[in-house]
Amino acid sequence: MAFLETPVILASSAAFPSPAASAAPATGRVKCLIVDDVEENLIALEALLGQCDVDILKAASGPQALELLLQHGDVALALLDVQMPEMNGFELAELIRGSERTRHVPLIFMTAGSRDQNWQFKGYESGAVDFLYKPIDPHMLVNKANVFFQLQQQKQALARDLQERTEALRINDMFMAVLSHDLRGPLSAILASALVLQRSPDAEKVPVLAAKIQASGRRMSRMIEDLLDVTRVRHAGGLAMNRTELADLDEAARRTVQELRDSHPDRPIDVQRQGDLRGWWDGERLCQVVANLLGNALHHGTPEQPVRLILDGSAPHEVVLRTSNGGTIPPALLPHLFDPFRGSAQQTEPGKHKGLGLGLYIVHQIVLAHEGRITVDSRGGTTVFEVRLPRGPQAAG
Repeated sequence: MAFLETPVILASSAAFPSPAASAAPATGRVKCLIVDDVEENLIALEALLGQCDVDILKAASGPQALELLLQHGDVALALLDVQMPEMNGFELAELIRGSERTRHVPLIFMTAGSRDQNWQFKGYESGAVDFLYKPIDPHMLVNKANVFFQLQQQKQALARDLQERTEALRINDMFMAVLSHDLRGPLSAILASALVLQRSPDAEKVPVLAAKIQASGRRMSRMIEDLLDVTRVRHAGGLAMNRTELADLDEAARRTVQELRDSHPDRPIDVQRQGDLRGWWDGERLCQVVANLLGNALHHGTPEQPVRLILDGSAPHEVVLRTSNGGTIPPALLPHLFDPFRGSAQQTEPGKHKGLGLGLYIVHQIVLAHEGRITVDSRGGTTVFEVRLPRGPQAAG
């Protein structure tokens, strides 16, 4: 191969990636960096290695190569020309090996120089295991490169598998925590109320105790339904939606708001409506969205400010739902608001029930199932959740 003017060295450290490299998130496609100051050589190498179905990164100098390595932390292989102006291949290799982010990248040196053993020793000291000299056999280069491409693919697959197993283990632990702790609270309230009714059949206490039993039963029912929804998302890839009929968001909101007003008589809920609030949605799931968002606002919002629900159907192709309440969400918590079991991992005020942390996660899954999107803005003492729901293809038709 006349286009290759430098030998190839394979860095031994690539066969055993560093922990930092293994912890990097997998991005899918494999990337290969080629560095040469001759444009023709870059084109030839790109054409040769492009057959391996990898993304090729090209650099004409050492500084450009370092910049690309910093931008792409998952490079499977780097081909370095030895004889380059300003910074030769050996100097570039020393800089790559000296950085924690790039020291795991395997290197192949290319040179048209003599087969001097001093050159080879210098290459080995830079972290290489072999030289390839001009003319280079294209099959040899492709076979050597494919070894590292396959190693990178295996590393990415292992990283994805580890991440999935870790998340599954965490969720299973949370399931056990729910069964052993969160459900025990309302169950204890039900048993205690039943015991009081059994021992003291006072007619005046019956309505109060019955209300406590009903409230605890509803709370347990919501917890169990939330857990079932999480299971459906994990095993089915999402929540099933019944969108065969035209649903009215206003009707779903009225029913849900009335239930919340009955259970929170001391907390005002202001509702504003405008436009057409109908679309091809799952009506029961919309009630769940409104209930979870308003319940989150009532639970975490400051009592001094009322909770507001705004339903805007003025746009022809989508409906906007907004809830607002007093208080600000800590910035560190914002990226994890829609993670499952988030609430169980957060510290709350003593004596205040923290819940399962599933409400916003399920809202997010329902909105995604309707091809919508949800955003949150928390600043200036006010938190606003906004849901945008497309009316559906039937409504557009």
